[in-house]
Formats: sequence, C-alpha cells, structure tokens
Amino acid sequence: MEFSHSEGARPFCPQVAIVDSNTLAAIGLRQVLQTVLPMMQVDVFGSFVEFEANAPENYAHYFVAMNLVLENRVFFLEHRRKTIVLTTSCDPNAQMKDFHSLCINQPENQLVRSLFVLHQHGHGRNFPHQMPVSKEKILSDREIEVLSLMVKGLINKEIADRLHIGLTTVITHRKNIMEKLGVKSVSALTIHAVMNGYVDIDDI
Repeated sequence: MEFSHSEGARPFCPQVAIVDSNTLAAIGLRQVLQTVLPMMQVDVFGSFVEFEANAPENYAHYFVAMNLVLENRVFFLEHRRKTIVLTTSCDPNAQMKDFHSLCINQPENQLVRSLFVLHQHGHGRNFPHQMPVSKEKILSDREIEVLSLMVKGLINKEIADRLHIGLTTVITHRKNIMEKLGVKSVSALTIHAVMNGYVDIDDI
C-alpha cells in the first residue's frame, strides 16, 4: 500500500521520495523535511515496487531505507546522485560507501543539521533554497542568545549559568521564543536559528 502519495501537486514543486516500509519513521522524516524545505513535495512509498511504479525519474532525491537499497542495488547505483540511504547507525564505517547516508537514529536537532549539510554539499544542486529569512527582527537580543544556546543542546540550567540569569528567566524566555515564532519543535527552532544566522551549522 502506498500510504502517502500527494495528489494535486503544484506544477513546478520540487519532489522528494521517501521509500521505507517503516510507516512511522517515514512519516516522521517527511515532517522534518517539509519543515526544512517547505516548498518541496514529499511523497512516501512503502515499497520499492510502489516507488518504481510512480515515475521515480521525476524526483529530485530519494531517501531510501538501507534494506531496500541493498535489495535493489542496481537501480540505486544508477541513481546514486539522487539516493540518500537511511541508516540507523551514525557510525560512518557502518554506512554504505557508494552513497550519501542519513542517520535517522539521532536527536531531532542533529537530524536537521545533517539535512542542512546534505543540502549545502553533496545534494545542494537539486535542493531548492530553504524558507526565506525574515527581514523583521522578531526576537529580542536576549531571546536570540537563549535560542542559540537551546539549539546547541544546552539545558535550562546551563543556559542560565552561561548567561548569568535565573532559571525561571530562561524558562520564560523559552516560552516567549516559541510563542513569537509560532513553533514548538526543536527542528523548527533550529531551522530559524540557522536561517537567520544566529548559529552556525557546525555548532549544532
């Protein structure tokens, strides 16, 4: 069963395919991709047969579970520039050497970082530009400082110690940041921080 193939796509909307029999993992990755690259159409297929039957040449990239790449190696080798292998191991030695890989077994902000790296390097030619940067400054200087430390992985107490402010103040800043940006997820906060130049990808 093809459990999420979009209909009524915009004519020139770049397309990405996720091919994975793990429905929950695929849907979770689709949500992150649509947050990082909101202008993309992301279609999800539960098997290689379904994917192959839906004009794979139309997709800019394929995010494919490792077992499906191994089972259909000839096809994906022919399309290696489009293929990103989904792995559960973040150890480079455990990943397939002929392909770019994306470790899905990592914290949300690290997954977003990996997607940004793929965008900027090996797969940047086909990825569209990310969401436009807001010209209006939404956050205060202190909120930007808190946000930057949040996406770097610091907990509330560490942020309070670093900025020499109270723990309650940090919690208030976090609440205000999320309300002002209208987001709740770590990935969305990370994307906002990177796209507005508050943090460098290498610091996440």
